[in-house]
Amino acid sequence: MNILLENKYLGKGTVSEGFSALHKSRSITFIATGLLGLFVPIFLYNLFGQSIRLVALFYLIGSLLYTLSLAWGAQYLNKFGFRKALQTAIIFSALSYFFFFLIDENNYKIYIPLIIISSLIYRLLYWVPYNVDFAKFTSKNNRGKEISIMGATKNAIAIFTPLLAGYIITKYSFNVLFVMAIILYLLSIIPLLKLPRTKEKFTWTIKETWKNFFSRKRRPEVLAFMADGGEGIIGGMIWPVFMLQILNGNYLELGILSSIIVGITIVLQLVIGNYTDNKKTKKENVLGYSSIFYALGWIIKIFIATAFQIFVIDAYHKLTKIFMRIPFEAITYEKAANEGHFVDEFTVIREMAIHTGRVIMLSAIIFISLYFNLQTTFILGAIAAILLNTLRMKKVEIKPKV
Repeated sequence: MNILLENKYLGKGTVSEGFSALHKSRSITFIATGLLGLFVPIFLYNLFGQSIRLVALFYLIGSLLYTLSLAWGAQYLNKFGFRKALQTAIIFSALSYFFFFLIDENNYKIYIPLIIISSLIYRLLYWVPYNVDFAKFTSKNNRGKEISIMGATKNAIAIFTPLLAGYIITKYSFNVLFVMAIILYLLSIIPLLKLPRTKEKFTWTIKETWKNFFSRKRRPEVLAFMADGGEGIIGGMIWPVFMLQILNGNYLELGILSSIIVGITIVLQLVIGNYTDNKKTKKENVLGYSSIFYALGWIIKIFIATAFQIFVIDAYHKLTKIFMRIPFEAITYEKAANEGHFVDEFTVIREMAIHTGRVIMLSAIIFISLYFNLQTTFILGAIAAILLNTLRMKKVEIKPKV
């Protein structure tokens, strides 16, 4: 399926071996995340006695530790190697789901720290090498298409995974999903065995990394990536819990509804990827207009009260998200590729910014939950969506002192 999609959409012989390996590996993990992505926040919400603050605190600690340790972790990758790091990271991701399998209301104080630690190691070993390799193995002329292929693959898998997950939880338990995730993650190592080696070396010290993170030159990019991380928290953590509340705790109905919504967006995903790569199309303009419509979707979601409204409004929101995400990611990887041998340094700054944004957003969620309902956080999602546009800004030129 992967080879057919790559050849049909991009043209035979135009896909690099590296992109193909990453695509196959991610396709397998998309099944695992498709089964669990919507339901893990809900699992934690129930585990913590339906306390959204504790769920937010769980994610906050994980993102904070990752942000603080990234500069050190990137230096360690120089000795470890990117391909080996990706393969090892998968094992730690599978390990985190093993701890989820063991956890319950009586022992979560033991296993929550283990989940945070194993997830931290996974992130340190996976996301910098993955994003560096993706920037290197995608071509400038087809980058929007290649990004849309990843997205279309994810959405195609997401047609059936939420439905299947809802059925399994209703019929059996969360533990069956965790076992499936463990197996799938381990299988995703196989395509990575054919991943070409990349010769990149992280050259900044920890001090230099933080200096660049806070520099005026990097400010537009850092702000955009912080907004990206913050908005992702609203969509990935708050929205699933809110939907389940509207559906009165019906996991199967949640899965069916999510699958139907995703199904109507797949064809458009491919069309937009092609449109983004069109030389007459300015990615920056597409990002600007689409982010406004996407932000509007968050505002409308505040007023949702029925399952039908979830279907209509979330379908609209996902369609506008496609228009927004493809140019945003295409610009991101173009900027990374243009960094030359500093592509891994750029990627570290990006990851630090994303998770700093998550820490800020999660802190805001904890505060807001003390006084307001969950829907109030959707306003923050709308603001973050608009701030994605700072990626369109040129880097601030720092004039040397005379």
